[in-house]
Amino acid sequence: MRTLMAFLKLGLFLSWSALLVPPQMLVMLFRGRKPAYTIPRIWHKGVCRILGLRVSIEGTPCTDRQVIFVANHISYLDIPVIGSILKASFVAKGEVAGWPVFGFLSKLQQTAFISRSKTTLGRDKNNLETMLKDGRSMIIFPEGTSTDGRTVVPFKSSLFSIALNDDGTDIWLQPMTLSLLSVNGQSPTDQPLRDLYAWYGDMTLAPHLGAFGKAGGAHIRVTFHEPVRARANPDRKYLAQTCYESVLKGLDKSELAIAA
Repeated sequence: MRTLMAFLKLGLFLSWSALLVPPQMLVMLFRGRKPAYTIPRIWHKGVCRILGLRVSIEGTPCTDRQVIFVANHISYLDIPVIGSILKASFVAKGEVAGWPVFGFLSKLQQTAFISRSKTTLGRDKNNLETMLKDGRSMIIFPEGTSTDGRTVVPFKSSLFSIALNDDGTDIWLQPMTLSLLSVNGQSPTDQPLRDLYAWYGDMTLAPHLGAFGKAGGAHIRVTFHEPVRARANPDRKYLAQTCYESVLKGLDKSELAIAA
């Protein structure tokens, strides 16, 4: 029965994507990039419904200005969770662009792909700065990895340099915390239960997605913290630490106790 449910979800996912891909391509072709966030947000909301992802919001997302949203990272499933709330471009590792189906869909979402190679660091930074100059908001995962969600890995500061460029642009960042509240309707204190949603370490995508498809979904809370003005911080490392502390404080104390 669970296998049948997983195949049903897969069919709904592919049908939902096939329905929205053509209009999204037309919007990007004829209306430009800025209006092209509406359909992806609708798509993400639909994916959440199909996969049984329930999303709760605490705090207020900053939508009245250009923002770099700064989040911890638990799973690839964070993408539809966040995408169902925000109209912004994700920043993802370059390998994602080559993923079957998901790579193509991420390009339609206007995802910015970055490499971990030092040889492409300058080019990647220029691409991100171009997106900022174009007025687009962005979503970054500065841990540089994903975790099981019990704690937050200290942020890498390299991405924060784009908020402190020399052109005088006043960029704001908004830290946000993703917390896993339940899986299959149960509190995820048990590691195998938590790992149905969390994707980290050497886990492979297809088996994990298949296992989650057989599950009854998950409940994720997204907590938006007070926005941070980039230029109120002396350098990128200080800015990264400021955002890190906000994201860490957003986790439940029970989670931090288990992680310790």
